[in-house]
Amino acid sequence: MKVLVIGSGGREHALVWKLAQSPSVGEVFCAPGNPGIGTIAALAPIAADDLRGLVRFAGEQRVDLTVVGPEQPLAAGITDLFADQNLTIFGPTKRASQLEWSKAFAKDFMRRHAIPTASYEVFGRDDVPALERYLKQSPFPVVLKADGLAAGKGVLVCQNLQEALDGVRDICQSQLFGSAGESVVVEEFMAGTEASVFAVTDGDEYVTLAPAQDYKRQFDNDRGKNTGGMGSLAPAGNVDGAMLNDVQRLIIEPTLAGMRAEGRPYSGCLYVGLMLTATGPKVVEYNSRFGDPETQVVLPLFGGDLGTLLHAASTSSLGDWKSGATVDSVSGGSAVCVVLASGGYPGQYDTGKEIRGLDVLADRRGVVVFHAGTAQSGGKTVTAGGRVLGIVAYGDGGIELMRERVYEVLPLLTFDGMHFRNDIGRISRAASLQGHS
Repeated sequence: MKVLVIGSGGREHALVWKLAQSPSVGEVFCAPGNPGIGTIAALAPIAADDLRGLVRFAGEQRVDLTVVGPEQPLAAGITDLFADQNLTIFGPTKRASQLEWSKAFAKDFMRRHAIPTASYEVFGRDDVPALERYLKQSPFPVVLKADGLAAGKGVLVCQNLQEALDGVRDICQSQLFGSAGESVVVEEFMAGTEASVFAVTDGDEYVTLAPAQDYKRQFDNDRGKNTGGMGSLAPAGNVDGAMLNDVQRLIIEPTLAGMRAEGRPYSGCLYVGLMLTATGPKVVEYNSRFGDPETQVVLPLFGGDLGTLLHAASTSSLGDWKSGATVDSVSGGSAVCVVLASGGYPGQYDTGKEIRGLDVLADRRGVVVFHAGTAQSGGKTVTAGGRVLGIVAYGDGGIELMRERVYEVLPLLTFDGMHFRNDIGRISRAASLQGHS
């Protein structure tokens, strides 16, 4: 197959890396890609939001399967455009991906279908007085969420009333999250630990990949602001076989059935962000695509041909794939990812800093460097984003061993202002602060 991956970050680098290893895949394109992806795939200079340009490219190159990485093209309806041209694409339709691009829709959907989640109320930007009255009667902490897409940063965990009122002003008046904050979801705070489960689905059948955990907070011990993700690990130690069965029975299957019943069948990757509470798993959020940086640890543990899996999910033939699969969707081993970020991220940060040491890690066994925010300048690889690189150690052995391996190689990579967490993969991870977005 010829495969096109859309996007330019670490998640897309991981997808390209795994697809390039698939026996069913002969050629991989990526649009627009990044310097790391360019070493293993042909780059096409087409922006991820240039939907018609992507449709045209896929048609001209006779691409057999297009895989959408980021959420924005899905929310804009890229799957619908591809379907109109009879082009095979992995990702939900615009109406189905509303599970991600509207948190208010997702919460109402879960209420309609009795899917466990935190209690909540939704307020419009013009309903600030009512929102403030509601907060004054609420137990704390509470969680404020911008309704729309906010690049993984649209969540404020408020410990007291003053923090909540300040958060309301930030979202509704200062427009901290732009148009994503047209509506605000106020959620009860859930105590527990977090996990992420990916279900690859054709709308009826599904396959779950290795459960993962990500680290959203900026600093060690889950302190600081929410980010797009500072690291991840798989498999998540808090999701055993019994817990995964509960997630499938209580959440994944009712979600797919509910989407079918509402006339918006869901095909693609259903990402379920979970809080594992004392009363069972509850949904923190849905994503309509592979998560970042969880993809970077989940795919190295996938034991099958990723190309055939995603193609089957995109062509309503996942049942055939499952019956013919000769390997499990999850192989043995573990993986740990540490994100190297620009100084100041997720706030203001500088770009254009030379990255040194990439060549040293190019051929190191059991370690892979995924580019997230990089560019080429003057023959050098430089920083071009908040999250710059994802360094992953993977292989046989437990999380502790992978953690040792990844932190052992980090001193080999440097750029001015480089920042990373030192506690990714610790067994004694701090309790979650409900930091998904």
